[in-house]
Amino acid sequence: MATLEEIARLSGVSRSTVSRVINNDPHVSEETRARVLEVVVRLNYQPNAIARSLAAGKTHVLGLIIPKRVVEVFSDPYFPILLQGAFAACNARDYAMTLWMADPADEIRFIAKVLNNGLLDGVIISSMVLDDPLVTALNASKLPFVLVGRHPSAPEVSYVDVDNISSAQMAVEHLYRLGYRRIATITGMLDTISGVDRRQGYENALRIHAIPVDPALIVEGGFSETGGEAAMRRLLPLRPDAIFIASDAMAAGALRVLREAGLRVPQDMAVVSFDDTPIASRTEPPLTTVRQPIEALGETAVNTLLHVLEHPDAGPRRVILPTRLIIRESCGASQRL
Repeated sequence: MATLEEIARLSGVSRSTVSRVINNDPHVSEETRARVLEVVVRLNYQPNAIARSLAAGKTHVLGLIIPKRVVEVFSDPYFPILLQGAFAACNARDYAMTLWMADPADEIRFIAKVLNNGLLDGVIISSMVLDDPLVTALNASKLPFVLVGRHPSAPEVSYVDVDNISSAQMAVEHLYRLGYRRIATITGMLDTISGVDRRQGYENALRIHAIPVDPALIVEGGFSETGGEAAMRRLLPLRPDAIFIASDAMAAGALRVLREAGLRVPQDMAVVSFDDTPIASRTEPPLTTVRQPIEALGETAVNTLLHVLEHPDAGPRRVILPTRLIIRESCGASQRL
């Protein structure tokens, strides 16, 4: 493989002059440029793309951080769809993306090894916990970053999200309009902003319609199918007539428990969930659910990060994508409207 030193020797110039020609430096005479390029073509020299990127201060590599264990990421249908959108956006803009999945306890190691080594142009964080130290570390490192999910207390942070509060409120108000009054909820993790916001939307809907918020009817399910099962078992003795479940994965687990208990959905208990992942149309009965554009969240996060990289002085960007309620059989709308 040809080297800069060999090209310099054959061209009769210094190594630094060869480097300036390859990097299209205008301060090189046309005669010298032509002589060097003739040798470059003859030797079929291929510049080291990584080295050139580092020298230019850009690697065209982004990082995507999901502070969860690998088994959690790929057992939840949300994350593969988000990844598909993010990687598609990177490919369209000639960027590569590295994926980091780990328990939050490993974030300090990530900070030490990755954030300050110059290998990433920017970072996207999905599903961070509240008060995540990674956000503080990223702010201090000056590495550009974007969150998937709003940050409740950092006005300088860019993010993309849906309006989880109004979307959850829409789901619960749908149940109210159908005549249900004893409405429970299975929440996501309450140390995440989406978990907190969807619970808030549930409570807002009850208060608007003068229904007291009963803490016993609010059970955390952790955004997992097994968590949905466990939460549903806790709610069964309280006999709600409807339930808002903050993710399709948890709803799938809850439906299994209801079926095992001999309860019919929606006749004995109506169910509305959130996400509209592929599982929502395949459950029995199919789920009425809030559709959030998961793939578009991944695409938009990448495009927002690239905008931040291209316009570093433009200030933070906040992008809220729309949701809509997809009505299927689990809410009983066809029987009540």
